[in-house]
Amino acid sequence: MAALTAFAAFAQLAHPSLAVEELEIDLLLEALFQRHGYDFRDYDRALVRRKLLGAMAARELKTLSALQERVLHEPGAASNLLRALALQPAALFDDPAWAREARAVLGKSLRSAPVPRVWLAECAGIGEAWTLAILLHEEGLLARTEIFATVANDELLAEVREASIDAATLPALQERYLQAGGSGNLADYLELRDGRAVLLPRLRARITWAGYNLVTDASFNEFQAILCCRALADFGPMLRQRVLRLFHDSLARFGVLAIDRELAPGDAHAGVYQALSETLPWYRRVG
Repeated sequence: MAALTAFAAFAQLAHPSLAVEELEIDLLLEALFQRHGYDFRDYDRALVRRKLLGAMAARELKTLSALQERVLHEPGAASNLLRALALQPAALFDDPAWAREARAVLGKSLRSAPVPRVWLAECAGIGEAWTLAILLHEEGLLARTEIFATVANDELLAEVREASIDAATLPALQERYLQAGGSGNLADYLELRDGRAVLLPRLRARITWAGYNLVTDASFNEFQAILCCRALADFGPMLRQRVLRLFHDSLARFGVLAIDRELAPGDAHAGVYQALSETLPWYRRVG
């Protein structure tokens, strides 16, 4: 650790611009937290840096300090930056391998629960939520399952409740749906209006959208399955452990946990989980 600290100090002396940039990032993230309540300070720093530099380039700004000034003083600038930092939306059935695993694992694990509750933690938009709803419907489980899809960003939450997809994309989506184990016609689960497609009301009714911040909020229910395969990858080491503890506190015994990568021996509560898949990080809580 001492050697790494000495190396970091040397790197900052050798490249003072990097030290200034790191300070600018710290100040900008602190400003977002203090002014708007969104905390990205413990997110993966390399990922945050890349997104911030992208936002800076898109606005043709020369420094992150200039970006911070806009965020603090220019209407709409903070909202735009928060969108850039947020988890990007997923397309419907965009990961057929994940959807096939969800069919197999959830189809078996949720049947014994009278009213299964599934948490899509920091959901990646309607694509992720609708994919889950369709596959649970096809497994005969959706009618008695409650899906809780949570999002930290209030503006994105408001938009996702009214979101739709371009009907012209349905042929391509049908192919991915079949790759994900579907055996019917994806369009049968959608209603078309003015060139847009929306999930059928009876399926949408099983999805509850809610505001929830994985960084700051406490456990709010007990779930038979918690799925967080996208957002968790954005978190730094300390925040990741905090969220894994939160999931442990929120997951029923014998419940299913799906995350972004395999649990390491040092991860929070790693010893109470049993692997369910040879290819994807899906687990059952056994302790």
